Amino acid sequence: MTLLAFIFLAYLIGSIPFALISSWIFKLPDPRTYGSKNPGATNVLRSGKKAAAVLTLLGDAGKGWLAIALAHYFAPLWNMGNEAIAVVALAVFLGHVFPVFLNFQGGKGVATAVGVLLGLSPILGLLAMATWIAVAVISRYSSLSALVSAALAPIYAYLLFGFTLNTLAVFLMALMLIWRHQANIGNLIAGRESRIGQKKTPL
Repeated sequence: MTLLAFIFLAYLIGSIPFALISSWIFKLPDPRTYGSKNPGATNVLRSGKKAAAVLTLLGDAGKGWLAIALAHYFAPLWNMGNEAIAVVALAVFLGHVFPVFLNFQGGKGVATAVGVLLGLSPILGLLAMATWIAVAVISRYSSLSALVSAALAPIYAYLLFGFTLNTLAVFLMALMLIWRHQANIGNLIAGRESRIGQKKTPL
């Protein structure tokens, strides 16, 4: 029962739609109505308001980190181990991807996944972030950066943790991230993918 409570709370934390919150604060259109229609930081950036995109990024990453931090603190108090950390990692990530507050139509989960990785291990999170930044600087494709980072994150996790439940959680998140980028993969192959900061449609 306690583990289910952990999962439920983590899912609710993940469901908090920071893209909509930041858009409301900065009086921007609903990010689901323009660009890629994805409620995430990259699409909010297409509004031209960098501060809103940064707030979205920090909020989405922060909720991933917070869920793991809470699990790290409370799990030992309830005599739970790594299984609680691993399921919370998946639950907060799935909360962002399938948020109850947005009719289960959420973002792709990149920032939230980074927050989860930072919570699991600062080194793991920094490795994923460094990979994303390196690919983004070279290609200026957010989706390609996310795909490369997702592909390498389970390898980083294995090198740091070995084959553990946390590594398995990272692997499952990576699979979901890649699945969520199916349309982007098609656009990258066809040369239609938008670059970072590029507006798809006028606001």
